[in-house]
Amino acid sequence: MTMKTATQAIHAGDAEARPGEPMGSPLVPATSFFADPDAVGFSANDLGAAMPHFYSRWSNPTVDLLERRLAALDGGEAALAFASGMAAVTGLFLHTLGAGDHLVVSDVCYAGVAELAHDILPRYGIAVTAVDTSDLAAVAAALRPETRLVHIETPANPILRLADIAAIARLAHEAGAKLSVDSTMATPVATRPIDFGADFVVHSLTKYACAHGDALGGAVIGGGEEIAALRKVAAIHFGGVINPFAAWLILRGLETLPLRMAAHQANAAAVAEFLGNHPRVRRAWWPGSPDHPQHDLARRQMRNFSGMVAFSAADGAALARQIADRVKVFAYAVSLGKTRSLIFHIPAEDLLRSSFRLEGRAAQAYRDWTGEGTFRVSVGLEDPADLIADLDAALSG
Repeated sequence: MTMKTATQAIHAGDAEARPGEPMGSPLVPATSFFADPDAVGFSANDLGAAMPHFYSRWSNPTVDLLERRLAALDGGEAALAFASGMAAVTGLFLHTLGAGDHLVVSDVCYAGVAELAHDILPRYGIAVTAVDTSDLAAVAAALRPETRLVHIETPANPILRLADIAAIARLAHEAGAKLSVDSTMATPVATRPIDFGADFVVHSLTKYACAHGDALGGAVIGGGEEIAALRKVAAIHFGGVINPFAAWLILRGLETLPLRMAAHQANAAAVAEFLGNHPRVRRAWWPGSPDHPQHDLARRQMRNFSGMVAFSAADGAALARQIADRVKVFAYAVSLGKTRSLIFHIPAEDLLRSSFRLEGRAAQAYRDWTGEGTFRVSVGLEDPADLIADLDAALSG
């Protein structure tokens, strides 16, 4: 049976039901399992696809169910869950890249990924080029014979700039490189990058997948052989595996993901329209708005425009203090994708200097997009009238 997304979110990966078994996803917190000496070896080099569970750093029943469900939702052959989104990205990068290899990465992306690319990877002899991945000519110009991986975010954190997954996949593959897509803000409800030619999908499961702000997690989804190889390197030797309890909490969150994303999108549409017409707002961005400069691309590769809105204001720093003091429904806090609405100001200068390392024309292009700072708004599931009233009171004066 071919299941739709809403059904996959609840049922994908489950074994055939038998009388007496629990209906809920099982939580198995054990670290070790009874082993068969004929089936289990002690080295990771002996790990096979049919090997039974015997140690939770290798595999765990709860985590296995999460991985099978994530693979189904994103249209991949397999998935590997990690302790955080950063553990997933780091595992993928260090598995795919080695000394002498080259990485092309979005020049605007999650700050931790940018800092990993700029500060850590070069220590291991990995060259990195950061480019505006909304500019296909810039991506093509950055590719080299030694490029092994292109990594993009779409929508990009924090300014919600988009990248054309299908076009970049073609460019990467023609150059002999693979493409990984951080689709955390989109979720598989909105975009399945593998359908557009991506080799890997990365998620911070901490965000929309979990939704309740009570578990950290990350994942890489891709082909079966690639994920099996990644498991041997990143899970077993790097050790950044997810805790079974966190996996269980994220499985709970996935069951409502399609319904939540519909509500996030509807609320974000209302909030984006309000912000776009407010006199204190310089500019507001939401991929679902016709005013977004890449709205046509959003319509081609997003089935849901997500709950993330960004805006800028001339007096961003002062306004951030005012908003933090006044909001009652929103929380002034980092992270995103929760049931509760969040807002946070990210000064442009801080990111340009410490994370993105953009200078000259690239820095100016960033400021042209977002001014002197971005207010990242994660629109939650509250009544939209209450959200707008809260923002109106916070922005007044």
